[in-house]
Amino acid sequence: MELDETARPIARRDVLQLLGLGAGSALLPAGQAYAQARGATLVLGIDISDTITLDPVRQAQYTAPMTLAATYDPLVTLTPGDYIEPKPALATAWTRTPDGKGWRFTLREGVKFASGAPVTAEDVQFTFERLIRMKEQTQQYVKAIDRCEIVDVKTIDLVMNDPASPLLNILCAPSFGITEKKLAMQHGGSMAADAKETDRATEWLNQNSAGTGPYRLVRWERNQQIQLVRNPHHWRGAPAYERVVIRHFSDSAAQLLAIRRGDIQAAFNLIPEQIATLKDEPQVRAERLPSLDFVYMAITQNPEFNRALAQKACRQAIGHAIDFDGIVNSMLGGAALRPAHFLPIGVNGSTETVAREVGFRQDLDKARQLLQQGGFAEGFEFEIAYGNAAVAGVSYQLLAQKIQADLGRVGIRAKLAPMDQVNLRTSFTTGRAQGGVLTFWNPPAVENELWAAAVVERVARRVHWTVPPEMTDLVKRAAQETDKAKAAALWVEWQRAMVDQANHIILFQPIYQIAVRNAVKEFSLTAAGWQVEIGQAKPA
Repeated sequence: MELDETARPIARRDVLQLLGLGAGSALLPAGQAYAQARGATLVLGIDISDTITLDPVRQAQYTAPMTLAATYDPLVTLTPGDYIEPKPALATAWTRTPDGKGWRFTLREGVKFASGAPVTAEDVQFTFERLIRMKEQTQQYVKAIDRCEIVDVKTIDLVMNDPASPLLNILCAPSFGITEKKLAMQHGGSMAADAKETDRATEWLNQNSAGTGPYRLVRWERNQQIQLVRNPHHWRGAPAYERVVIRHFSDSAAQLLAIRRGDIQAAFNLIPEQIATLKDEPQVRAERLPSLDFVYMAITQNPEFNRALAQKACRQAIGHAIDFDGIVNSMLGGAALRPAHFLPIGVNGSTETVAREVGFRQDLDKARQLLQQGGFAEGFEFEIAYGNAAVAGVSYQLLAQKIQADLGRVGIRAKLAPMDQVNLRTSFTTGRAQGGVLTFWNPPAVENELWAAAVVERVARRVHWTVPPEMTDLVKRAAQETDKAKAAALWVEWQRAMVDQANHIILFQPIYQIAVRNAVKEFSLTAAGWQVEIGQAKPA
């Protein structure tokens, strides 16, 4: 079935095909077949144009974790509303190894993969060894893990090269869901030393899952849909819905129409004005939750790309020219916060007070002074690249146009460069972005070190910033400080330094506003990085 971006209402024959009811459904009265199909299926509407892989090891995008959290289980997890203390998942207990150099996990008894095969220590070892040797971005999150060792059939050790580094919260990410070794290897998976070059499992994993999650992936069509079916073997019990369909909508107006008609049960990308129009809809409600995500603009300082951006004062001028309050209040209807830098408000060391004291704020006179200080008193021109997508109910296109208008007030001329999400990511991650890039960050897990290390280790390279050793050391000291008050002070110091560097300008931290039909009784949102616990959704 082809699903176009105009999000037309689903015809009955399309529903039957989508749900796999086929010709046999013709034996049922039309209304009965349709009702059975709709009641057994949860249909979500969201812009999934940034989903470019469903291989847990390779994913590094905004929407993919939602699917991965529904199809894979990690050793430990974070439950909605508690982002501090990891809870048992495939591991029931964990403790430091006897030598203190790692973590020992006891695996849950009786767990099966969606295939029906039992979970063993070999599967856990395969998962982590493949991840380590593939050397993708996910490996950087757990770079402190040196190897995974099997103690016995139900016990594994994660041996660390830096035992003091934080780990448990990071392991809650869907990227670290346990993969079935035998199934993955049958389709080209490898945990060999040369896995980065020889692993061939991604193509298969993009259309099938090999996890223990409440659902199993059966189909993905990029920019169209993702289909999941119930895993009857799930250790928490089979989920309430037989199927889940995640439909791609690039247009929020189409999502609004679909949620009103009942073609979808949840709409993720509605703008505040659209959410407000639903207040009198008796069959639709708005679920809200402060996120830990943020949208930002990365700015290169490579003089070969742009001489002005190589000057810190010119980058700072951009930060002081942007109308942040207008973005939050007018474009997002106040449904957002704005942290100072790569630590969302709500984690240790990041508060609204800190953001006001440390972060950029619009000051056009100061922006003009900085331009003069940087040698570009008359302003300059640079490119802003962004994906053809929406985030937190606003399109990157509208956001870019707003920033373009703001910068124009001080003589900075922004050229807008929309592009496909895949091309945008490739350009950004390989350091080829010529100016600014509008993009997002959502946490794989709630751990300050993840956000900060991302800046000084990966994102810095993308903007051609050579990070001084004292900045890397500051991140390490803050991450390993056990006194929370002292750690908070170090994180404030780090944010102040990053704002001064002005390579990453945080635009907003959204408050999720998801429209949900009342036919769905339970729809648990989470700020831990995957937006919603699909496996916990239940019909009324």
